[in-house]
Amino acid sequence: MPVPDRLFLALLVFDAAVLAVVELVFLPLSFDGYLLPNLDGFPLPLTQLVAAVTTPLLVARAGELSPRPLVASAPLVAWIVVVAGVGLFGPGGDVLLTADWRSLLLFACGALPSAVVLGRVLATALGGPS
Repeated sequence: MPVPDRLFLALLVFDAAVLAVVELVFLPLSFDGYLLPNLDGFPLPLTQLVAAVTTPLLVARAGELSPRPLVASAPLVAWIVVVAGVGLFGPGGDVLLTADWRSLLLFACGALPSAVVLGRVLATALGGPS
């Protein structure tokens, strides 16, 4: 793989890591009257939507660089490692992944669409239908 492609892959992995941290920080966002209007603490699943859109895009761009599994899955692996690592062993020992449906939805919205895109990239590389 040429050097510009390697640098672009490093940028994609870095983007995935930064997005994972931002999604974790804003995971408990809700309509509680502090930052958003008061709607009895109704949760706002904004970070899950961001994960569902951005992580598959990063995997698709990495798959365009090279259809090899290690290259194509690099942003997804980085996103999962950062979400799990920072979410469970966060800064100062804070646990950012809470034991509720929002954390599970974050993993599902980030990992499942990305896995589908990764499967499509690998199937295309093997000569399957695009």
